Amino acid sequence: MAQGIDLISEQRGVGETANQKAGLREWLGLALLALPTLLLGIDLTLLHLALPALAIDLRPNSIQALWIIDIYGFMIAGFLVTMGVLGDRIGRRKLLLAGALMFALASVMATYSSSATMLIIARALLGVAGATLMPSTLALISNMFKNAHQRGLAIGVWATMFALGMASGPVIGGLLLAHFWWGAAFLVALPVVACLLVLAPLLLPEYRAPVSGRIDILSIGLSLLAILPVVFAIKQFAKYGAVVSAMLPLVMGALFILLFIKRQRRLSHPFVELSLFTSRHFNIALIILLVGLIGVGGTMLLVTQYLQLVVGLSPMAAGLWMGPPALAMLVAGIVSPLLARHMLPGRIIALAMGLSAIGYVLMARLDNSPQGIVLVTVSFSLVYLGLGTIASLGTDLVVSAAPASQAGAASAMSEMVQELGLAVGVAILGSLSTLVYRGLMDTVPLELTDGMESVVQDSLAGAVSVSSEIPALVLEQARDAFTTGFNIAAGISGVMIMCLAILAAVKLRPE
Repeated sequence: MAQGIDLISEQRGVGETANQKAGLREWLGLALLALPTLLLGIDLTLLHLALPALAIDLRPNSIQALWIIDIYGFMIAGFLVTMGVLGDRIGRRKLLLAGALMFALASVMATYSSSATMLIIARALLGVAGATLMPSTLALISNMFKNAHQRGLAIGVWATMFALGMASGPVIGGLLLAHFWWGAAFLVALPVVACLLVLAPLLLPEYRAPVSGRIDILSIGLSLLAILPVVFAIKQFAKYGAVVSAMLPLVMGALFILLFIKRQRRLSHPFVELSLFTSRHFNIALIILLVGLIGVGGTMLLVTQYLQLVVGLSPMAAGLWMGPPALAMLVAGIVSPLLARHMLPGRIIALAMGLSAIGYVLMARLDNSPQGIVLVTVSFSLVYLGLGTIASLGTDLVVSAAPASQAGAASAMSEMVQELGLAVGVAILGSLSTLVYRGLMDTVPLELTDGMESVVQDSLAGAVSVSSEIPALVLEQARDAFTTGFNIAAGISGVMIMCLAILAAVKLRPE
């Protein structure tokens, strides 16, 4: 792997096993692990194109619509650390198979949801199940690939498949919506789970930490009480600002974080090894993954809405236009670990983040003309180029900093910040865009009935759903308002990503 990553590997004492090359079974096992990884990424973005069709059927309000999209990622983020440590203790393959079965059952529930509330519950259960799958897949890869170069490439493939799933979610959703109803999108999980249940016992090794101690139930409870209130507070801040319903859970989460840390320092076998956070590479990589995914999470939702609601493309056509960004991310995820054998990871990440920042700047200049299709595709391809790079190299930096017995916990930390970043991006940038839209539409004299005016002022999706009942000028004003909100969100993301480029270039150097 890269110079910086090799230094970390030497500190972990893996030099003795560096020459143990993986064989055919390990590479076939990686191909199998890629399936649930791809599925988890798909489920994060699958509903982005299906949201307009879903809105017609289930009639969610704007808050319910946001919960339907991001409750999945938030629940994954909340339970990842718990499930990662649990996999280290009870067995990573065992947890993987149990989680896969739960994921299939929750997918069926989501498929046949008859109300917005039922779909939100199903998506929450999918998130809990997803939290068992993600750390298990990545931790098993660290067990299967002992050679540093092979492990770097394997983690690159893993990260690319997850990011590719996110990128291809809208494409798959668009293709399915062209022939089926929105609920069919969730049935994609069933054949993947079937393959996993049949082939995992043949191709995947079982692993549990050799000296793990008993499972500390109090630590599990404290971790959930620390993470979930903070997640909820972020959503409340994004929607309502610094209100009591946001401040109280934030304070509560901070208190339980302190109690959790105090508890870990007292345990002989801590739930999470706090020494992991003494590594500069570990900490900087987590920051890059978190902030990078915040920008992607928010703009991804806005891009899919822009293509359908502003430009007027069908779900299938919009999904196909998301193909070039997905290809750019796939190339970056595979090529970046190979480049990292000859260049420092920090330089590669900095360059990729610089290209992503250019993509965000281009999106900040979008308008609602038909020519916007080409501009949004090119700009989002640059964004996804950066995503593929940080997902691959950033994840390897995090996992390589941990001993084998803590691989599940380190994997969970890596994935938690990515999931949290995506969900926070949807909550904050999506809510910011909605706030700008409503502010602009409130100042426009619509001359509509009270009921129709509230629908138009709530969201562009609402305005499009009643487009046959409102003047064309009003719909055009709504599209202008949405695009302005999109521009502002993209501009803010561009500033954040440029800061990340500087951080990577300065701090991601050999320790």
